[in-house]
Amino acid sequence: MKSGYARTVSGERALPVQASLRYLKVEAKRRHAAGEFPTLHLAQLAIAREHGQPSWTALKEAVDAAGAAAGREGNALAQLRWIAARFAGADEPGWLAPGEDELREHFTGTFLTAVPPARLIATITEIAPALRTELTVTIDRPFLAQVRLAGRLVMAETEPRPPYRLTGLRVRRMGERISDERAAAPATTASGTIPAGVPGLAEGVTGRLGLVGLALAGASARGQAWATATGWASLERAERLTAAHAFPAYQVTMAVTAVAVLRLAAAGRLRLDAAANSYLSEIRLADDAVTVRELLTHTAGVTDPAEISAPDVPPLAAVIGPAFACTGKRGTFGLSHAGYAALGEIIAGRAGVPYQEAVARLVLRPLGMDRSRFPAGAPDGAAPDAVTGYDVAADATFTPLAPVTCVFPAAGGLRATAADLARFGLGWSSLLPRSLAAQALRPHVRLPSGVCAGLGWMVNERAGLAGLGGDGLGAAASLLLSLDGEYACAALANRQILIEDVNGAVLGMLREAESG
Repeated sequence: MKSGYARTVSGERALPVQASLRYLKVEAKRRHAAGEFPTLHLAQLAIAREHGQPSWTALKEAVDAAGAAAGREGNALAQLRWIAARFAGADEPGWLAPGEDELREHFTGTFLTAVPPARLIATITEIAPALRTELTVTIDRPFLAQVRLAGRLVMAETEPRPPYRLTGLRVRRMGERISDERAAAPATTASGTIPAGVPGLAEGVTGRLGLVGLALAGASARGQAWATATGWASLERAERLTAAHAFPAYQVTMAVTAVAVLRLAAAGRLRLDAAANSYLSEIRLADDAVTVRELLTHTAGVTDPAEISAPDVPPLAAVIGPAFACTGKRGTFGLSHAGYAALGEIIAGRAGVPYQEAVARLVLRPLGMDRSRFPAGAPDGAAPDAVTGYDVAADATFTPLAPVTCVFPAAGGLRATAADLARFGLGWSSLLPRSLAAQALRPHVRLPSGVCAGLGWMVNERAGLAGLGGDGLGAAASLLLSLDGEYACAALANRQILIEDVNGAVLGMLREAESG
C-alpha cells in the first residue's frame, strides 16, 4: 500500500531490542566520572538529547512506554487488528467506510498524503475476504507487526510515540498464492563454500515469500567469501539469476555514503560537528545550525520530498527546490533520504569531483567492489547484469515493473551484487582510523525500540549486530554485520518484500559454520 522507497529504518525490523533505563543511568555516571561533563545532571541531559528527548524525564517516560509496549500486544499489531475488524465487511452491502477524521485517528497525516483516503479504502477493501480469515502473527514488536492471512503478508509500522498511528502499511502475496509457471523450479548457482543450510533456506524462502530471485552472500574475517543466487533475473528473457547480477541497494547506500564522509573527516577535509552549510554552496540547508553529524544520524530534521524515485536522476534543484527543507524536529531521529543527498553534495564539494566518482575513489575501489556503481538512470533490460523488478498482478502472476532509480544517489542510488555488499560490510572499517570506525558504531541516538543510530549504521548492541536495509519498487536489500568485525552478510531480491529476517538467518548460519 506504499510505493517508492521504504520510509522506515530496516534496522528496527531486523534488530529488535528494548531500551534499558539502568543502562542509561550507568552510561550517564560513567561519562560524568570520565570528566566529559561537570555534573551528572548535564550528562543525563546530553544522553537524553542524544536519544531524541528534550530532558531526562522525557527520556525515562519514553523508555517506560517502550517497556510497557513490549509487555503487551504491540501498537502496530493493535492497529492491524483494528483494520481487520473495521474492514472485514467492506465488500458487503450496507458497510459504511470510515471518514477522513476516523482514518486520521489511525494513520499519520504524512501517510494519508502519500496514500489518499479514497485510495486507501479501496486498497483495503480489495482484501476484505482475507480480513475475515484467521490472522497469524509472525512479528509483534512495539512499533512493527507482520501477520499472515489468506496467503498474504501484511506489515504495519507505527510512529514511536502516542497516539501510535500507522506510518506504513503493506500487503504482499505469499508464494503459495502465486501461480506463475515461469518461476517454477528456480535454479541455484553458487561460488565459494556455502554454509550448510543456506541453499535450502534460499530455495524455501523463494517459494514461501514468492520471490522471483534471491541473491545471498557472506564474508568472514577468516578469509571466507561465498555467494549464491536462486531464481531469475528476468522471467521475460528466461534469464537465470547469478551472483554477478547487480540490484538496487536502496538504503544500504547510506552506509557507503557515511564511510565516504568519515574518510574525508579522517583526512581533515571536514569536521563532523561543523555546520553542514559551511561545506555546501549551490544548494544549502534551510537550517544553518544543522551539523554533518546530525545528517549522518538522521537527526537534522531534513524533510524528504513526496517522491524519491524516477526513471533517471534529475538535477537536485528540480527535486528539492532552492534549499533542503528542514521541517522535521531537529535532534529527533527521522529517516531522511534528503539529508543524505546533502551529504552527497558535501562529499562532491570536498573531493572536487561528482559524488559518484568521489565515492568510487573513497570506498568502492579500495574495497574491490568492482561490480558496484552509481548509474545516472535505472538500467534497462539490455544491461548485462541488470535484474528486472517485479510485483504480483491481480491474476497472481509476476508482472515486470518499469525500472526506476533513487533521485538522491547518495541515499539509494547504488547498484551492487550481494558479494560486493558483503565485502563492504566486512571491510569498511579498514578504510578508517580505528577510533573513527568505533565511533561510527557507537550509539548516537537510541530509538524507542532500543535500536540505536550510529554514523550511517543502525546498531543493536545486545545482539552484537549493525546493519541497514530497505526496499523500493521491485527490489529489496539488506546488509548485516557483527560488531566484532568477524562476519557480514547481504541479501538482495527483485521484489519489494521484507527480507531482513532472511538475512539474519543467513548470518546465524555463517556464524555457526565458522564456529564449528
